[in-house]
Amino acid sequence: MPQIQLTPAQRKVHRAEAHHLDPVVMIGNDGLTPAVVKETDAALKAHGLIKIRVLGDDRVAREAMFNQLAEDLSAAPIQHIGKLLVLWRPVPEKEKTISEDRMAGPRDFKVLKYSSRGGQRPEVKTLRVLGNQRLTSGGQVKRAKVKQKSIKKRNQA
Repeated sequence: MPQIQLTPAQRKVHRAEAHHLDPVVMIGNDGLTPAVVKETDAALKAHGLIKIRVLGDDRVAREAMFNQLAEDLSAAPIQHIGKLLVLWRPVPEKEKTISEDRMAGPRDFKVLKYSSRGGQRPEVKTLRVLGNQRLTSGGQVKRAKVKQKSIKKRNQA
């Protein structure tokens, strides 16, 4: 799998985003093992932009690891400063399964209760409204009324 090629402007944006990140993968003295590659792949799937810390002192070996990871994982090499490597790969879209028989879940509403005195802050309450309930204009939670069937539909059933 070939590595992703980025323009210098795109690389600059990713470098700026990676500045505040902490390393999520550490490469020890054993070097680039299959476990390290697997962990790096999982981190790229989860985060997209990751930092890797290499504990070895050999700069040529670190550069080789950097290029090897980018090539194997089809990622873009962003930055190599000292013992830190930064890789980027677009995060894959997660497929959502839509259930046809799924009902509406609970919703949270913030209700403001104003004080009778003008200078005080309003009291903020968070109310959870379930699928069979509704929120009235006065901030009360009421159970939804069952819709009445027409006489014709009642007689057919």
